[in-house]
Amino acid sequence: TTTMPVSAERRAELRNALKAMYLETPCNPIMVRLAWHDAGTYCDATKTGGANASIRFNPENGHGANAGLKWAVEKLEPIHAQFPEISYADLYQFASVIAIAEAGGPKIPFRFGRPDVPAEKCTPDGRLPDANKTGEHLRNDIFHRMGLTDQDIVALSGAHALGRCHKDRSGFEGAWTSEPLKFDNEYFKNLFNPKEGLLLLSSDKCLAEDPAFKGFAQQYADNNDTFFNDYAASHKKLSELGVQWAAEADAEATVDA
Repeated sequence: TTTMPVSAERRAELRNALKAMYLETPCNPIMVRLAWHDAGTYCDATKTGGANASIRFNPENGHGANAGLKWAVEKLEPIHAQFPEISYADLYQFASVIAIAEAGGPKIPFRFGRPDVPAEKCTPDGRLPDANKTGEHLRNDIFHRMGLTDQDIVALSGAHALGRCHKDRSGFEGAWTSEPLKFDNEYFKNLFNPKEGLLLLSSDKCLAEDPAFKGFAQQYADNNDTFFNDYAASHKKLSELGVQWAAEADAEATVDA
């Protein structure tokens, strides 16, 4: 069970434990993916899924889109043991926020107070993006179902600045950017001026082609600060999808130093 609010001291201790983990094992990309895939199951119509740590259970952690994420869940277990008062749902989302900041990305406001759900609340397979598909899939099947906007789609796709595809997980191989542990707007620059050897999937290409996406993607390619501001706002929304805040949750989201 969680006890809140989390004191400033405990929050700083947790932040430092996560920073130490990333220093020792630069697993920033997979921790961003873990938080994304936990929250990204949200359905606004049925009010199911979301940032509730259901991803740590079968069958959800066995869904195809979540291949490789059991490693991330296990990697965070020792940290959860050090901070048992913090929910898994909060830990997964906070680990992602710190992963992005430590990779040079924006500081994302964060609020503690997400309750964990039991295993029977796992969502059905098929709620996460399919990299082989294009704009209509991202828009209608995934993001609008979550209650997110076209701008959120483009901004959040910029998280592909971090990490790479692995043949054994997604069926694809390669990185989207030349520095997969650095969070910046190179992903968007590459959409308009593709570099040899970097990954461009159908779900990436559509951001530079779809009329509703292209303007945002161009803005982010042109201006890293604009991307960081919009990304932080969209990431915060994603990290709070479906949350039934605990009575003692933080009153508001704050930024870590």
